[in-house]
Amino acid sequence: MGLRDLFRRKDFRRLAPEERLARVDEGALFVMQSLLRAGHEAYLVGGCVRDLAMGLSPHDWDITTSARPSETAAALEAAGVRAVDGGGRRFGTIIAVYGGTNYEVTTFRSEMYGADAHRPERVTFADTLREDLSRRDFTVNAMALRADGELIDEFGGLRDLSAKKLRTVGEAAERFREDALRLFRACRFLGQLDFMADASLVEGMAGAFPRVAGLSLERVKAEVDRLLVTPHAGRGLDLLVRSGLADTACRVREHGEDRAVAVLPELTHLVGVPQMKEFHKYDAWYHTLAVVEAAPAERIVRWAALLHDVAKGMPGVRRVEGEKITDYGHDQKGAEMAEALLRRWRFPEKEVRLITWLVANHMKFHYFANVEEADVVKWVRRLAREKAFPTQAELVDAIHRMTALCNADIIGCGRPYSATEGHSAFGACMADVAASIPVTAKELCYDRRTIEALGPVTAEGMQNLLFRVQSGALANDPEALAKAAARYRKRHGHED
Repeated sequence: MGLRDLFRRKDFRRLAPEERLARVDEGALFVMQSLLRAGHEAYLVGGCVRDLAMGLSPHDWDITTSARPSETAAALEAAGVRAVDGGGRRFGTIIAVYGGTNYEVTTFRSEMYGADAHRPERVTFADTLREDLSRRDFTVNAMALRADGELIDEFGGLRDLSAKKLRTVGEAAERFREDALRLFRACRFLGQLDFMADASLVEGMAGAFPRVAGLSLERVKAEVDRLLVTPHAGRGLDLLVRSGLADTACRVREHGEDRAVAVLPELTHLVGVPQMKEFHKYDAWYHTLAVVEAAPAERIVRWAALLHDVAKGMPGVRRVEGEKITDYGHDQKGAEMAEALLRRWRFPEKEVRLITWLVANHMKFHYFANVEEADVVKWVRRLAREKAFPTQAELVDAIHRMTALCNADIIGCGRPYSATEGHSAFGACMADVAASIPVTAKELCYDRRTIEALGPVTAEGMQNLLFRVQSGALANDPEALAKAAARYRKRHGHED
């Protein structure tokens, strides 16, 4: 019986202690027992307890203890467990290395926040588990499990898990003002857990928005990246936008000074933007969310899905004639907006080009996939000649991602009987064509005869051969290339 089936059959609170412990990692139990034998308290805490209660397999096992860092290290080493100070000892954290796995062991602590929007100004060690749990962000992350299987749930985490509700520990506005990154973590947890935000959580967000200005772009980007690939990303993105969090600004440090960086204001205008019911069940924003969730949980494709219709409803794009609504050119305008956003967020140049290309060409892909007369070979040849991507492999990869994006776009329209088989077949065909057309001279199927034939004009000769192959005027095989190379050298007056 799988974990999910087990916990569906029986509520976690009602499981016998030995049933709970049967699901706990043996190494984590050994670390806890090592601390207990030394006379200290020790508990599993946080996300691993939450995941156990949900019937999931935890990825990480975190332990909290009454032991001070030096006492933790001594107890672990006495039990044959390697204790490593991972740079967090002043915050009470020791890494226990056992059986090739790392376990974070952290002393009970309390925190005081100040000017920094994320890091506590002062960390002090606490004497009780309740003090430690009360500093945590959300109730579902504030549960603990003893080594004997007893569950400690002082803030109603199990109740909120059952109700699929995300709620803060204590007063929401205070929790968010302490650490503004929790605003983005709240959005991520909605997508990760498929929860709804409690009304108190939503109401407490706005008061902490000024604190976002103190968050680094790097931290905000990491949370949004993680949100985008969650199974229910639409829930988190909806909170991000509707709460107003997307309209805030974080910061980057340049030349010793902080510069404000807008989060995602480009998305706000999509909310409530109508679309033709003939083609779209949803407005522009809900369509975007549906496309994101229908896309593979892969970061690049999900960013493209988030931005693929970002220009819909914009001045100069939206046209309304009677009952007819159009957004002609939203792909090109959207690509401009996407590029500006991605550069503002300091995406690597390669990712900027790829995501922007996906946004700019998604409507063209739809057209080619639906119009039998459209010449896909001509399109791919042009992409190769223009070096839309630096290598053949990257072009093929981009086409696969485009296929995934456009399939998600179809599903996200919400219309009954929306089929993606035709798009998938077209995408596979387009990728096959791209795999046969070189982008660089290195990808030509030549042998030493071609190089010997070109001799002193090898550099320009190879580029000529590449252009002719890309144009379809020359076969990409060793025999044809060698003969063409000899003719090229003769024509250019270099015959010996």
